[in-house]
Amino acid sequence: MTDARVLDYWESFLATRADGDDLRARGFLADSFGDSGELADELGALIVSGVKTATCSSVCEWEHTGGAIPREGLMTIVIDGSGAPMCIIETLAVEIMAYQDVTAEIAYAEGEGDRTLEYWRRVHWEYFSRVLPKLGHEPALEMSLVCEHFRVVHR
Repeated sequence: MTDARVLDYWESFLATRADGDDLRARGFLADSFGDSGELADELGALIVSGVKTATCSSVCEWEHTGGAIPREGLMTIVIDGSGAPMCIIETLAVEIMAYQDVTAEIAYAEGEGDRTLEYWRRVHWEYFSRVLPKLGHEPALEMSLVCEHFRVVHR
């Protein structure tokens, strides 16, 4: 069940849009970024500020939850660690690629740390090493990632 705060936020966004009825029919995803409340707050703040315009997740994570891999045009309400809405993003492009093939441009767009590929590799390897074993998988250089580019459409 979706939190009432999220539904109210979605409705207030739709009221500002000429295409609100079309967007309502398409629906939205409500999601936080990261694997802890603290990380959700930190990454959400980077998104709201416009620094973070991309994210990468493991295909295994999507398969485990049964969720559909994001697609162009997807609207996502970004929620913080307490479940409160922070902003709405629209997915602009999605690429599936191996961890080892993530580029410096994607790492920069992720907006984290010093925005280098080296930093990205270190913190994402740590993340996947925490998350994937809980799903019965181990991180690997060849693991498939969902690399999603987005823009903020509502704050």
